[in-house]
Amino acid sequence: MKYAIRNTMLAAALLGSMSAASADTIPGMRGHDHTGITVPDMKQAVDFFTEVVGCKKAMSFGPFADDKGTFMQDLLGVDPKAVIEEITLVRCGYGSNIELFKYTAPDQKDATPKNSDIGGYHIAFYVDDVAAAKAYLDAKGVKTRMGPLPVKEGPAAGQTILYFQAPWGLQLEAISYPEGMAYEKGAETVLWSPKSPEK
Repeated sequence: MKYAIRNTMLAAALLGSMSAASADTIPGMRGHDHTGITVPDMKQAVDFFTEVVGCKKAMSFGPFADDKGTFMQDLLGVDPKAVIEEITLVRCGYGSNIELFKYTAPDQKDATPKNSDIGGYHIAFYVDDVAAAKAYLDAKGVKTRMGPLPVKEGPAAGQTILYFQAPWGLQLEAISYPEGMAYEKGAETVLWSPKSPEK
């Protein structure tokens, strides 16, 4: 009996600490502020985001380098001789910001990842009409993929998507779900959306 009580108390303590750990958060974390992307040509990138996507340039600064020490490595995990020539931030509608970096570095690689690569990524923009977005992007000479693709089954049912690419290969997506998505019915946590930024 004594062992059963002890084991029950131990199990309760372990389960309690597991649920507490799963509820942990960075102190004061409020949300996603920006996504940083390294680009091969800053003017080309800023032109694409402002003149094609419709973002607005907010600020630029730089350069940053450390000729004698390891500041760049210590701060950013890059080659100590890496140079950030320029940083530009753009704001894209009702969503988080995009921070564009123009780097040079002795060990710099030029390998834009596919979505399937480990470390691959894409940036998605909410639009009111994916078909209209595709027509617009096609008219601008932007490479688009198959779509618009409406999702009709599963928790993401209700969304329509289209992937497209920046001139240097960055993967992007246009997404819309004007009536919401199927998972939202009864969901404890609903994803933030720029179509209803106040929620």
